[in-house]
Amino acid sequence: MTRTTDPRRSRLLAAAVVLPLVAGLAACSSASADSDTDSDQQAAAQKAGLTVNTSPDQDRIHTTKDDAAIALLPAAYKDKDTLKVAVSAYVAPLAFLADDEKTPIGNETDIAQLVGDALGKKVEWEVTAWADWPLALSSGKVDAIVSNVTVTEERKETIDFSSYRNDELGWLVKTGNTKVPAKIEKPADIEGLTVAVGSGTNQEKILLEWDKENKAAGLKPVKIEYFENDGDTILALQSGRIDTSFGPNATAAYKAAVSPKDFTVVGTLNGGWPATAQIAVGTKKGNDLAPAITAALNHAFEDGSYAKVLERWGLTAEAITKSETNPPGLPKES
Repeated sequence: MTRTTDPRRSRLLAAAVVLPLVAGLAACSSASADSDTDSDQQAAAQKAGLTVNTSPDQDRIHTTKDDAAIALLPAAYKDKDTLKVAVSAYVAPLAFLADDEKTPIGNETDIAQLVGDALGKKVEWEVTAWADWPLALSSGKVDAIVSNVTVTEERKETIDFSSYRNDELGWLVKTGNTKVPAKIEKPADIEGLTVAVGSGTNQEKILLEWDKENKAAGLKPVKIEYFENDGDTILALQSGRIDTSFGPNATAAYKAAVSPKDFTVVGTLNGGWPATAQIAVGTKKGNDLAPAITAALNHAFEDGSYAKVLERWGLTAEAITKSETNPPGLPKES
């Protein structure tokens, strides 16, 4: 089922539980964030050594120009001053809107900034709904997509990729929900549960496969709910309409770290289950931009700016050691 809601209201609902960032987030930190007010939460985050700037003035982490990466730019991009990047600003810490409700911020925008820096380009943001980014990329409206996109063999037919992070998923529940197992580790653990998942995502494919296995084993089917934004998903979780939300662990752990009285992560797995998946910058297939972006990312890897970005957003646990152009992707469905 899909519901729509006012984007501003949705952003504020999401922000209510994700304003401060607590160290060790990606590993489900036990750092205290047991507070009921924004000021208390900010104090807890500062005590943990890390806070999030939600203003449009980001003071982003930068890297330097890389001549080797610039030399790899295709002719069509040699003289362009800008790199237009699509982001789906839907939830922290990946990408979300700043306090001005129009400036995209988060880990994904910071990664794009590193790419632009290394290539000597000014980055222009195009906030795009998740369902719309493939068309924006294929039509040439944007040069690249940086929005937690997993590399798959099917996507590689129309998109070239430059990897920058491991894909980890998490099961987020309302704290104290006894209907959900203490640990979700296998298909049988979600028998009969109502699960929210994003349409067209890899986690949806995994959920459908787990449900298929359960049905074949004679277990109760999963009830799947689809929502258009994170705010609606969180409301459904808090009200008990759904039992768990299955999505990027970065966002799930973020909520659990900031508001442990409300949310708990009860399990994680790689987004490529049973294989391993990576997140990557996407560019239009065959336009030869990907090798330059891969080189730009590796420049940021080498000078430490990449590590600083992931640390800033609590995603160190999802770091990779080098970027690759078109690494092995998740296999096509048979």
